[in-house]
Amino acid sequence: MKSISRIPTVTRSSLSIRAARTTCVVCSSSSSSNRRPAADSSRYFSVLNRPPPNYPGHVPLTMVERASLAIGSGIMSLIDPRRGDLIATVGETTATPYFIPRLRDAMLASPTGRRILRDRPRLTSTSLNLDRLRSLPENTVGRAYVGWLDREGVSPDTRAPVRYIDDEECAYVMQRYRECHDFYHALTGLPVYREGEVALKAFEFANTLIPMTGLAVASYFTLKPRERARFRAVYGPWAIRNGLRAEHVINLYWEEQLERDVDVLRAELGIEKPPDMRDMRRKEKQAREARKRAEEAEGASAAASDVAVKPQHWQNTESTAPPNA
Repeated sequence: MKSISRIPTVTRSSLSIRAARTTCVVCSSSSSSNRRPAADSSRYFSVLNRPPPNYPGHVPLTMVERASLAIGSGIMSLIDPRRGDLIATVGETTATPYFIPRLRDAMLASPTGRRILRDRPRLTSTSLNLDRLRSLPENTVGRAYVGWLDREGVSPDTRAPVRYIDDEECAYVMQRYRECHDFYHALTGLPVYREGEVALKAFEFANTLIPMTGLAVASYFTLKPRERARFRAVYGPWAIRNGLRAEHVINLYWEEQLERDVDVLRAELGIEKPPDMRDMRRKEKQAREARKRAEEAEGASAAASDVAVKPQHWQNTESTAPPNA
């Protein structure tokens, strides 16, 4: 009887052990199946195995693709600085992994910057209501901004969306910088001439350290000699001095500054207004035209004096000629 009584005990123990083993197998199989997507996501990133986008319009890139885009678009944008799409590509492919996160951290360190990151406003012709800005008093930020848009013939709706920055928040920071660029033009008064863009990019590089802005300064070598001389003497020193001294312009909530006096805002940011580039170019052109007219008048006077001397020379020649035999 004792031996019989032990049998159920042993049987129950063995069954429990088998059940436990069965459960462990199921758990291990389920856990391995749960880990399978993670293993898939860690597979080698290639063109044929591209991860899903992190936000609408996002295009994930390999390191080789990113480097190729940066080099190719950088060279072509130097050849043709009017290609905004190439400049945008250079900005995005060279902004990570350090520079845009650094600018994002500067926004997080500012109460206004944190509000901008939380609200994520967009600067478009609809959100800004350009007709209302045209009705604002003279010398307000909004009036200066829309006046600059009208004078230069540009629109806030032409900024391309960010595609090549992986982090969604950093992508918004780049988009915000891109859409604020025209406000920097309005704040400084610099025109959209190549010379004005080089000066403004130098200011932005000193203030934001975004590599694309520094690369854009290389367009200095494509300027005319007198424009390069003006940049070295006036606008280059102004850009470096004010860009380093000013507050981070990315932290400005422009939508809340539209009715403020532009001179007061410029003083608060610590930015000096540069000399009027349009006026300097106009005066130089007038001086060149005046010199040209003076040279033409001098040449005409010299030609007239030559014509007046020749008849007298002929008369002297005729009077001294021997008589015919």
